[in-house]
Amino acid sequence: MADAGLIVLVSFISPFRSERRLAREMLDVGDFIEIFVDTPLEVCAERDPKGLYKRARTGEIANFTGISSPYEEPENPEIHLRTSEHEPFELANRIEDYLTRHEQEAQDDRDDA
Repeated sequence: MADAGLIVLVSFISPFRSERRLAREMLDVGDFIEIFVDTPLEVCAERDPKGLYKRARTGEIANFTGISSPYEEPENPEIHLRTSEHEPFELANRIEDYLTRHEQEAQDDRDDA
């Protein structure tokens, strides 16, 4: 889809740096933007309407990221969002601002070429 010029948003738990690095390497430089949605495990459990964290802690769910399976935090994400410190609209604005700046920089680079 990215090859067709579409903006592709993918939202999922990606616990391993090696998998995120592989995804980044599949795209042209600058086309992969890693957004670290950083929420403490305790806050995730509090916000969990289905009780999955509780079930994972009791062993009902195996290989649950952050409980029985590791999570490797991103080392240098383009955007780092701390969800327990800011309101959702603020975080959404940070993403929008980054994308606007990123597009402007790309346009400036094209103009200079």
